[in-house]
Amino acid sequence: MLRREIDVDGKPYQVEVDNCTVGAPFSVRLNDKSVEVALEEEPDFKNPFIIKVHGKLYTVELTKIDRQAPFSVKVNNTLLKVELKSTAKRMVSIPTSPTSVLVQRPTKKILEEGVVTAPMAGKIISVKVKKGDSVKVGAVLCTLEAMKMENEVTAPKNGVVEEVTVQEGQTVNAYDVLVVIK
Repeated sequence: MLRREIDVDGKPYQVEVDNCTVGAPFSVRLNDKSVEVALEEEPDFKNPFIIKVHGKLYTVELTKIDRQAPFSVKVNNTLLKVELKSTAKRMVSIPTSPTSVLVQRPTKKILEEGVVTAPMAGKIISVKVKKGDSVKVGAVLCTLEAMKMENEVTAPKNGVVEEVTVQEGQTVNAYDVLVVIK
């Protein structure tokens, strides 16, 4: 579960996102009100993407997420000013149900440009880059083993590795941050 405090057009919100998966419904809590959301496609910073909230479709345009300053998000052609107020926290648990949580650990945002996240839960079996390495689009950053299959995680852009947050043998969840490229 990801928790964050945000302001949207000056109005504060407490947001909790539970197990975000493209194509499958997941729960989002906004100020203690739960809504069912589905991502219809993988979000990116180049094209609008579709989300479904309680069965209604919304087109979202997001060019970047800025941790230090307000940024713009367009939802169904309505421009909103968004500001991140607190560091995201991912909740980890010993499950009693698929959505239960107990322990917190800090993490980075899922949609920030240059942040490479795990496409699925699994085990990191190799890390091919280190901080300071130059990478090109498509370069293999690490290999993730999931369901007895090896999945290469590649660089989404050219840049320099700013941070590597995983090591060989580490177990990761879907959307955990693996590498940050600037």
